[in-house]
Amino acid sequence: MIGPATLPGIVPDWPVANAVRAFVTTRAGGVSAGAFGLVDGAAGGLNLGDHVGDDADAVRENRSRLEASLPGRVRWLRQVHGVAVHDADGPEPVEPPVADAAVTTTPGTVVAVMTADCLPILLADAQGRAVGVAHAGWRGLAAGVAETTVDALRARVGADARIQAWLGPAIGPTAFEVGDDVRQAFCDLDASAATAFLPGPAAGKWWADLFALARLRLASRGVTDVRGGALCTVTDAARFYSHRRDRSSGRLASLVWLAR
Repeated sequence: MIGPATLPGIVPDWPVANAVRAFVTTRAGGVSAGAFGLVDGAAGGLNLGDHVGDDADAVRENRSRLEASLPGRVRWLRQVHGVAVHDADGPEPVEPPVADAAVTTTPGTVVAVMTADCLPILLADAQGRAVGVAHAGWRGLAAGVAETTVDALRARVGADARIQAWLGPAIGPTAFEVGDDVRQAFCDLDASAATAFLPGPAAGKWWADLFALARLRLASRGVTDVRGGALCTVTDAARFYSHRRDRSSGRLASLVWLAR
């Protein structure tokens, strides 16, 4: 099992079936430098995004280091802040599919999303038959990416399946300033979403709790066993990349798979 002994990172603490494996990378453990390196700009960053301006050879080496500790190649996605869910049980596509979530029931198939402030949501069937992952920025979350991923998992293992979730590192509630439009988008879905917003520094501005909003969207599909949601990418520069904080930034990966 991948862990700190092979690569710096976070092993989610959630009470899942023995077959479920998960891991979240940090900014350490690779070869990227500058904005994509360690917090002081030194080489050693594990940027996994090949679309953010980093040296292509460095990204390839970083991905190679990650995959060396995994049971197979990572099924990368081309994320667009949408709700499409990739079925990773089929043949691996030549190019990363356009999707913001993926699910699998195949042991050894690793599904992942990349983030740098958006919320990664890891999902697992309580019986260890299927896993999934979703990339949830506020737009995707409001559009229903959490719900569609839960639905995709249940379509594979049964409508009555109990789904568990873990919320990975994302922009925290003291750092995520949004406008009235964002608040209204969530309150239109669920009036109780108002509790996830606190008045911001000026009229029409709010501090949004992305973790709380994700819990509400998951609960709308009956997913209430939700762990995590305590790691802020913006305020922990030593461990995490953050687009909101740095603008030019690397990408973290949140990965989940079933043991062979």
